[in-house]
Amino acid sequence: MLMPMATGNWTRITEFVLMSFSSLSSEIQTLLFLVFLAIYLVTLLGNSLIILVTLTDPMLQSPMYFFLRNLSLLEIGFNLAIVPKMLGTLIAQDTSISFFGCATQMYFFFFFGVAECFLLATMAYDRYVAICSPLHYPVIMNQEVRAKLAAASWFPGFPVATVQTTWLFSFPFCATNKINHFFCDSPPMLRLVCADTARFEVYAIVGTILVVMIPCLLILCSYTRIAASILKIPSAKGKRKAFSTCSSHLLVVSLFYVSSSFTYFRPKSNNSPESKKLLSLSYTVVTPMLNPIIYSLRNNEVKNALSRTFHKALDLRNYIT
Repeated sequence: MLMPMATGNWTRITEFVLMSFSSLSSEIQTLLFLVFLAIYLVTLLGNSLIILVTLTDPMLQSPMYFFLRNLSLLEIGFNLAIVPKMLGTLIAQDTSISFFGCATQMYFFFFFGVAECFLLATMAYDRYVAICSPLHYPVIMNQEVRAKLAAASWFPGFPVATVQTTWLFSFPFCATNKINHFFCDSPPMLRLVCADTARFEVYAIVGTILVVMIPCLLILCSYTRIAASILKIPSAKGKRKAFSTCSSHLLVVSLFYVSSSFTYFRPKSNNSPESKKLLSLSYTVVTPMLNPIIYSLRNNEVKNALSRTFHKALDLRNYIT
């Protein structure tokens, strides 16, 4: 909705319209709704199961599973911020989103995105300590330390999300209120601003590079040391066992950084709105679903814990009935 302003020729926007996948036929949009709904439910179920088993199973009380639980909490929050509204635009054609709703969605998108970058770096450090200093691992990664590391991973999301969202939504919007995306992301919203955004764009670029590169460098340093330690292990079986403890994390890191880098670091000439939507789907919808699957399929301890939880649930059901 556009409302006249008293000053100048600008209009005050009270709500936005998410274009989402409106260029597609209704049949294709219905199909996309069913696919994304299935992915969404699998994401919530998978990450909830990871949280459940890492909380209740006595065999999964090591720091690695504490951080995995944090990652699952983060993925659930990230999905809740983006996917329900996207599903609404597909099935109910409810494409409008209030000014406050759009700002809130953007805030949590930045918050969870930044937190995931730093949490993945923390998980890499955890693997570094476990492989390079196995005898001192329980002492170094005690409960107090891992709680502080988790808090330090979540915290950077607050200032980044607050500054980015507050600054962008302080600009006057004009001409149109149509956002050519399925959620309130910064680049498509900047196209609606009728003011000089040069300083904001410089801040956004520098901030994105720092948020991505600092954790990425920490991950690279950790895995460089890990690789050097693994190469020193004399037996092939020992090397495989050491590598298997961090292979799931490596795969999750690769999925996250490849998809986000292709989305935000591509040249503008190659970054059409439709291609950006497809790339955004990879880290907002697909990756949160794959993370619990990767950790479940590639980790015998998680598979065994899920099996034990399932059998306990069956035994409890049989006892009640």
